[in-house]
Amino acid sequence: MLNAYLDAFVPAFGLLLLGAWLRRSLLREDAVWAGIERLIFWVLLPCLLVVAIGAVELGRLPIFGIMTAIWGSLAIGTVLSVLLARVFRQPHMAMTSVLMGGIRFNNLIGFAITGAIFGGPGLALGGVATGMIVPFVQAVTTTAFAMSRPGRLRPWLVLRQVVLNPLIIGCALGFCVALLGGLPHGLAPLARSLGQASVALGLLAVGAALSIGALRDRFALQMATALLKLGVMPALTWAGAHLLGLDALSTAVAVLFMALPTAATSYVMARAMGGDAPLMAAITSTEHALAVVTLPLWLALVM
Repeated sequence: MLNAYLDAFVPAFGLLLLGAWLRRSLLREDAVWAGIERLIFWVLLPCLLVVAIGAVELGRLPIFGIMTAIWGSLAIGTVLSVLLARVFRQPHMAMTSVLMGGIRFNNLIGFAITGAIFGGPGLALGGVATGMIVPFVQAVTTTAFAMSRPGRLRPWLVLRQVVLNPLIIGCALGFCVALLGGLPHGLAPLARSLGQASVALGLLAVGAALSIGALRDRFALQMATALLKLGVMPALTWAGAHLLGLDALSTAVAVLFMALPTAATSYVMARAMGGDAPLMAAITSTEHALAVVTLPLWLALVM
């Protein structure tokens, strides 16, 4: 068991540290990392989702149970994130950062760990969990940013941004591939190679985006948001999974994915949408630092 833990967590967090070092020494140009992030988001990660979900025999999985446990936890987490921002008397744009810190997730770390611990079945369930989390989170966060512009909330624009998200497209294609019996010969190994590249490159990019200096910004709010994301959210998912009678593997993967720190791209989104980017950078860095401890603990609890 110790070897399994080392094989799962040392590569994942080692790549984060390597990415941080590369950003500050060998690859200092912002354009390099921006290009890597676009490649991962638009090509590599969607390929990983297609391959992971496409290998699933959907009829044998408790899809409804996983969806209920995850969506129920995300709904509660959304409400708690908004209330948390209000308790700390934060303006609307700071609330969007707390919200992203409370419900968004770094699925690259999830895939790295579930693949190392649970192998192919874990990757497949990770793809299913991602397919449940991404549409909910994307719809909620896009709506939250749109609400900062009174009188300009247009539901069809929110829907368009959700539908055209490459992760949503990757999940949808993955479910279609699963229903059709898998990818054809030749295309399957190509997609698999691209998907595998997303994990290592993605973790390097996440590490490059983290900032130690950001940890000083509204520290109490950072810690409260991290407690919500790394403690409350997986606990809610665990409780929901047990109430729904999910099997051990489905429960473990669902809890693990909900226990992940927020996505590093949350900072990019906050900056692009006019949000509180400094607070988002601080929350992202804090959650990734604390996840070094909390993720192994959650994995030990659910296994």
